[in-house]
Amino acid sequence: MADAHGSVSVARVPFGPSAKSLGNGALWLAAFLSGFVIEEPAPYELYMAVLSVVWLACGLKLRREFGPLIICMMLYTAGGIASIPMAQEMGDAIMYIAVSGFLAITSIFYAAILADDPNRIRIIQNGYIVSAIFVATIGIAGYFHLFPGAAYFTLYDRARGTFQDPNVFGPFLVLPTVLLIHRLLRGPVFRNLHVVAGLAILLLAIFLSFSRGAWGVLFAAVLLVYFLSLVTERNSRRRARLVFLGVAGVLAVFALLAAALSIDTVSQMFEQRARLVQEYDGARLGRFARYALGFQLVMEHPLGIGALEFNKYFPEDEHNVYLKGFTTYGWLGGTVYIIMAIWTLCALVPLLFKARPWTGFTQCVFAVFVAHLILSVIIDTDHWRHMYMLYGLSWGLIAIDKLERKRFFGNRQDPLPAAR
Repeated sequence: MADAHGSVSVARVPFGPSAKSLGNGALWLAAFLSGFVIEEPAPYELYMAVLSVVWLACGLKLRREFGPLIICMMLYTAGGIASIPMAQEMGDAIMYIAVSGFLAITSIFYAAILADDPNRIRIIQNGYIVSAIFVATIGIAGYFHLFPGAAYFTLYDRARGTFQDPNVFGPFLVLPTVLLIHRLLRGPVFRNLHVVAGLAILLLAIFLSFSRGAWGVLFAAVLLVYFLSLVTERNSRRRARLVFLGVAGVLAVFALLAAALSIDTVSQMFEQRARLVQEYDGARLGRFARYALGFQLVMEHPLGIGALEFNKYFPEDEHNVYLKGFTTYGWLGGTVYIIMAIWTLCALVPLLFKARPWTGFTQCVFAVFVAHLILSVIIDTDHWRHMYMLYGLSWGLIAIDKLERKRFFGNRQDPLPAAR
């Protein structure tokens, strides 16, 4: 349009990606990098440190809806700080608690991100799934020595992918596996054949990790998601379809297992790892004996014994996150962690049965979170990056529900506009 002097003003078209698309891309990359923690500090940690600061500077809100997560994480970290003077190696203890504090921040970051915009669920989900399939492929290739130097991605003849330990590699793959299974249960199978390919890769990688914990987490999570899908499905025809897919899925898993066990080295390792109680579990000072002795020890140390100190009293570490809560974070941290876990579960349960676009994602997160809490009885999950992500995603979903209810009741109470 011409201005007062007759000249024409040209409308400027934005050039390049928008700030929103850049932010979403950065968030996708954060979820993707969560699968690369073979060395410390991992790329994920360095990236998240920068990303959290940038998002907070750009106005990311810390809402009261996920206030319990913030308070519990702060108290948990405070308990760790108070236990630092109890440690013999102060430097190692300080570094350990610093990492704990940083991971606590990442959980709060994920909660804030989801509470700010529920549409980011899809971005995090996609980034996590792509990362899981990529690192699973590396783990499988490493196990079968498909390229020079592939042995680097194995440990004790078990696939570890881009993780330090197969016992972390396997459980990390469970959430994306459950998400893909849920997609197959709810969507047309023939339109999701690419999902079947990715699912086969993830299942094989979890199996080749030979992590009994990962196998247990996968079984419990899939069973719980399948049960929730049946319970929440009201259409009898779709429910019959779910039953058929469940039977077909079990047969497919047995076929994949049979194919894997046809390889001698795989069969031998499976026979060894499939034993419910290993020698290091039931020995005189084995895993189970250390639990009882460890809890007796912390009764005498209200502030804990300090980070990374348990193996100075016993042959190995705690291998129990609840025991570690008391040894490393004192009575304060141990108690707070149990409260936080129970609080998260109780707050998530009502969301499982609500008809929302993100209910399927909520059911998957809930199932995997429950399975991880059970696993934490026999494995130390304290510094597992994806465990803190699960806490953040859980409270992000809880916050979304609370904010939605506030908006609904707020709109109902708004007075009608006056007639003109």
